Amino acid sequence: PAAPRWDPQPLTYQELQSERTEIPASRLLEETALGRPGSQNSGCGELVWVGDPVVFGRAESIAGKYGVWMKDPEPLPPFTRETTWRVDAVGTEVRQLLQYQAPEQLAQGYPTKVHILPRPRRSRAVARYDLRGETLTAQREIPGAGYHGQYPYSWGGYTDIDLAVDETGLWVIYSTEKARGAIVLSKLDPETLEIWQSWETNIRKRGVANAFVICGTLYTVSSYSSPNTTINFAYDTATGTSRALSVPFENRFRYLSMLDYNPAEQRLYAWDSSNMVTYPIRLS
Repeated sequence: PAAPRWDPQPLTYQELQSERTEIPASRLLEETALGRPGSQNSGCGELVWVGDPVVFGRAESIAGKYGVWMKDPEPLPPFTRETTWRVDAVGTEVRQLLQYQAPEQLAQGYPTKVHILPRPRRSRAVARYDLRGETLTAQREIPGAGYHGQYPYSWGGYTDIDLAVDETGLWVIYSTEKARGAIVLSKLDPETLEIWQSWETNIRKRGVANAFVICGTLYTVSSYSSPNTTINFAYDTATGTSRALSVPFENRFRYLSMLDYNPAEQRLYAWDSSNMVTYPIRLS
């Protein structure tokens, strides 16, 4: 078979020299070509591999079957890249945001602080809330966006409007009547939440389990409950085209209600039936 396209940089070459005696050539070539999993500087590329889920913690109450957890890839003091955030999400009155100093604290179940967010969101508006000043700093309607269970992901859960972050900035994933339920992807100004640009895809939002953005490309997951499913579509905003994929993805606990990308760590964060998990990834 043809070797992968590979343009050796001097640094990469030195790495090859020093590791030649320790690592089988096939694995080294694969890792160099695809970027090391979790490496900080492998730059942008296409998603080619998702590793096994790593469990960080578990929500003990029944309310924690579905939820959200994350770290900020570009935190402002007093928060750090270790500050971890969590929301136990059930129903529409979700207003508690739990703050932890580090993931270990999250695993033990002791929050540093509980933030009570302003009124619950039951509209097509997205809001920017400053956790330092505890104030709402921006609010904007996403034109035509379905909400309150109109265009959720296949598992449901009022997932009509899904925010995402990648190397290039802030995105919102949603659908509209005009798009007939297909995913619309918009790039937002992170300060004002103004829409900079929008793309209408041909991927039905209700037909996929979840979605995230890496390097300006939207990826979707086929099933939220099948233990062995796939990342099944990629929509590239640079070319405005989508293509079918089949990158293996494991739902270990069989109920994936959240999936997001952290560009600082190059990992996926997920909530799988009360379990807070991460996935290492590899980009081409």
